Amino acid sequence: MVHPLVPQITDLAIPVAEQLGLEVVGIVFHTNQRPPVLRVDIRNPLQDTGLDDCEKMSRALEAALDVAEIIPDAYVLEVSSPGISRQLVTDREFISFKGFPVIVSTSPSYEGQQEWNGQLIRRDETTVYLNQKGRVMEIPRSLITRVQLDEQR
Repeated sequence: MVHPLVPQITDLAIPVAEQLGLEVVGIVFHTNQRPPVLRVDIRNPLQDTGLDDCEKMSRALEAALDVAEIIPDAYVLEVSSPGISRQLVTDREFISFKGFPVIVSTSPSYEGQQEWNGQLIRRDETTVYLNQKGRVMEIPRSLITRVQLDEQR
């Protein structure tokens, strides 16, 4: 479940990243830890994401979060690269991982579910297509919050 502050943090983090030539690929707020940990994954679209990118983003985002006062209590900010991204974002990634097992997350739920497992068939402008044991599942892209490789399968 997404923490209620994540959309606000995302709205703040995306322009900060863009100013640095970076992209935000994921934000998770782990409030079950003391202090809570805000993890922001970034990507440099022009080259491999390096420590320098993470440091610049960390400093800039920390300053923006302090000014915005979105998070009322103490927290730890972790900015990192997702490494070999398990999340599929670009058209190239969707083509490269055709036939691979994926997990598609939606919000709100779609046909009573928020997570869909299956083999990736393809995506187009409006839909992601999954093969679920021979049945083609069509999930509207407008509802999809994340498509990631399913490493359990």
